[in-house]
Amino acid sequence: MGKRDNRVAYMNPIAMARARGPAQNSGPTIQDYLNRPRPTWEEVKEQLEKKKKGSRALAEFEEKMNENWRKELEKHREKLLSGNESSSKKKEKKKKEKKKSNRLSSSSSSSSSSDSSSSSSDSEDEDKKQGKKRRKKKYRSSRKSSTSSTSESESDSKDSTKKKRSKEDYEKEKEGKNHHRKRKKASRADGPLSSESLSESDQTEEVQAKKKKNEEKEKTAR
Repeated sequence: MGKRDNRVAYMNPIAMARARGPAQNSGPTIQDYLNRPRPTWEEVKEQLEKKKKGSRALAEFEEKMNENWRKELEKHREKLLSGNESSSKKKEKKKKEKKKSNRLSSSSSSSSSSDSSSSSSDSEDEDKKQGKKRRKKKYRSSRKSSTSSTSESESDSKDSTKKKRSKEDYEKEKEGKNHHRKRKKASRADGPLSSESLSESDQTEEVQAKKKKNEEKEKTAR
């Protein structure tokens, strides 16, 4: 079995167009456009005159409309001017009334300010007096507190000194007693001492006691 021949013959498009011949024209050609009917110069003039007449009619209509519009504008302006004049008169009246009211208010405010200044000066004087009184009270209270504190501190110092002295005296008495006891013990251990030695020890103890008393008196006197 042999294969089928699927080859197609090559067709030249230019040759095919030549074989067909010239194409039929569907629309007007250039020659038709050039040979079209044209108006003469007289017909053109007539058309221009007709256009001018139409433009004149429009101009006349526009002039009439403009005149009517101008009249309406003038009427409207007159109304506005009259209204402005009345409003200006009203404004002037209002300004005059405001000036009068401002003058009256300024006079009243000046009188009130004078009254307020006098009242403020009086109130300032009263405030100053009250401030002075308060300062005096504070100074007195501070003086009293300082005096009370000093008296308390003095009393506390005196009490502390008395306590210290009483403690010192108590300790000295204890020391004297202990010393006396030690001597007694030593005398018992060593044997009976002579009357002269005992009398001398007693004299020395009395002299010491007198000195202590004198010192305490001097301290208290100071």
